[in-house]
Amino acid sequence: MNSEIKGGNFPVAVCKMNAGEAIMCESGAMSWMSGNIKMETNTGGGLGKMLGRAFTGESLFMNRYVAKGDGELAIGAHAPGEIREIDVTGKPIVVQKGSFLAMDEGVDLDIFFQKKITSGLFGGEGFIMNRLSGNGKALIEIQGGSVEYDLAAGEKMTIDTGYLVMCDESVKIDIVMIEGVGNVLFGGEGLFNTVITGPGHVILQTQPLLQFAQNITQIINVSKK
Repeated sequence: MNSEIKGGNFPVAVCKMNAGEAIMCESGAMSWMSGNIKMETNTGGGLGKMLGRAFTGESLFMNRYVAKGDGELAIGAHAPGEIREIDVTGKPIVVQKGSFLAMDEGVDLDIFFQKKITSGLFGGEGFIMNRLSGNGKALIEIQGGSVEYDLAAGEKMTIDTGYLVMCDESVKIDIVMIEGVGNVLFGGEGLFNTVITGPGHVILQTQPLLQFAQNITQIINVSKK
């Protein structure tokens, strides 16, 4: 994958493709493409993987774009923010549901189960996330901006729901309840936070779309009173 990110805060990844090259995309991710690129819709690895994507919130089917000659394929984000090209080779990564956009055919997309069921029952990042492995590159979507950390072994970080975009598979993800009745009732942070523990690389997003939508809704409701 040879991509160039354009569009500023409303990004699109323009992928230059050589004849015979193929890219696997989430359904509906294509913005535009050359006339010599053909689309093929499939299950992306069989019925099992298709059902797995349903659990993570991704589309059931995937689109395979094949270049019949040199051309380009543009893949757009769903919300203002960033598109990041990730090198998956030799190091599996875990990606939040809804953040995956596209990948080389050498990359494998599977579901990733949290080790503790409370992470799925209460955590915004979900009991089931996406796991990318294999050899190649992938495109992920980041809502708002991005902040990155390299956590040492045993180093912890507390994150509000929805802010974790991607981490190495070595990073442990857990959910903890906010302490103190007053904090729960008046803190405005909900009941639970996500706690991640190193070692590994982590990417956070600065403005989850759901959080942004909730803020706008609150402003509208107040203005109507």
